[in-house]
Amino acid sequence: MTLDNKRPLTLRDVSEASGVSEMTVSRVLRNRGDVSDATRARVLAAAKELGYVPNKIAGALASNRVNLVAVIIPSLSNMVFPEVLTGINQVLEDTELQPVVGVTDYLPEKEEKVLYEMLSWRPSGVIIAGLEHSDAAQAMLKAAGIPVVEIMDTDGKPIDSMVGISHRRAGREMAQAILKAGYRHIGFMGTKMPLDHRARKRFEGLTEVLAKNGVEIEDRAFYSGGSALAKGREMTETMLKRSPDLDFLYYSNDMIGAGGLLYLLDQGIDVPGQIGLAGFNGVELLQGLPRKLATMDACRLEIGRKAAEIITARLEDEPGEVEDKITLTPKISYGDTLKRR
Repeated sequence: MTLDNKRPLTLRDVSEASGVSEMTVSRVLRNRGDVSDATRARVLAAAKELGYVPNKIAGALASNRVNLVAVIIPSLSNMVFPEVLTGINQVLEDTELQPVVGVTDYLPEKEEKVLYEMLSWRPSGVIIAGLEHSDAAQAMLKAAGIPVVEIMDTDGKPIDSMVGISHRRAGREMAQAILKAGYRHIGFMGTKMPLDHRARKRFEGLTEVLAKNGVEIEDRAFYSGGSALAKGREMTETMLKRSPDLDFLYYSNDMIGAGGLLYLLDQGIDVPGQIGLAGFNGVELLQGLPRKLATMDACRLEIGRKAAEIITARLEDEPGEVEDKITLTPKISYGDTLKRR
């Protein structure tokens, strides 16, 4: 069945796809009335495959959209996404559009639920983190009939528009800097990467360049949940007891890197002479550490601004040409923990 992606799906589309009446479809989706289990399953399967989301705007407003932009992010607990939200808000505050935030905790099933609820209110656009989504989430985004901007990552193909950085390139550039500084015995610490796709891509870029230079990651550790600073300390202590010959530790984010740095300084270990360190994100909160952690800025504020600019430009009465696939270029900050030779 071919649908016009420029218009939202209707009950009729689900009716035609499932082979039952629009009234029956309505009953199933509102969980009302007496409908057989087989019919209910058929309707729900058709709706999910199409990406249909019911319209909660009643009466005369039913054909309109509200001045909301759905912003769907994986976390508010780390220091990354508040800056993205600031960039979005800086652009939208001069318009009638208002951002509304949903948090997925990096869980695909939760992303589906948040997206479903937000789209049911018929927002004017969606800004969503990442390029990897479940089949159901992709179907909803494709069928929404509104501007969709996927942010943070450009290593892949977007549903509509994207703004971010190449995380594989970021990993490759950090590997080159580590090797250039003379380090060869490298450990990696990061989040659970099956769920954190961007961390996984940085790790892939890192290991690709190391392997080409005959260097392998000698130890690795992963965490989920809890205080990132405390986890950084704990994982660093455990790793160095297990692999005392390591001379460089690469962390998937600055917060666990900061925990590792504080542990090493407490132990009187020479940083970066004996062990070098680097994180990722360029978190300003960490500027007050005893040593400045080497890192790479993820261009968070600019990503937020560019994403909001795409949404606003696409919603203009006569939208002009809009650049809708934007890859920004982060730079390495060497700080005090990645010696340059």
